[in-house]
Amino acid sequence: AVQVVESGGGSVQTDGSLALSCTASGFRFDETDMGWYRQGPGNECELVSSIRSDVFLYYADSVKGRFTISRDSAKNSVYLQMNRLKPEDTAVYYCAADILPNVRFIRSCPDRAYGNWGQGTQVTVSS
Repeated sequence: AVQVVESGGGSVQTDGSLALSCTASGFRFDETDMGWYRQGPGNECELVSSIRSDVFLYYADSVKGRFTISRDSAKNSVYLQMNRLKPEDTAVYYCAADILPNVRFIRSCPDRAYGNWGQGTQVTVSS
């Protein structure tokens, strides 16, 4: 069975940093596009970043230059380093496997029509 598990959320102040981790199993990790989505209060679910093999596919404009996605195939893991966090980054962050990379917005996440999702981890940025 496919399993995706996130960790690393928390609360920080503006301009702080957090690192999210995602470990997955049950599929061929090297051949699978992975992504980080987020959903903030009252917002659609937004693709934050995605990665294929060791090459990033996408960063949302709102996070470019602040967030970095990476993956370690030996550990079946994907990471999201988030720097210079802003209050508008406050959201539940989800790791998803086997995503559709061109799907940038989903009404609500997790949505298993668009991949295999973890349980989500809360990120809260205070001003």
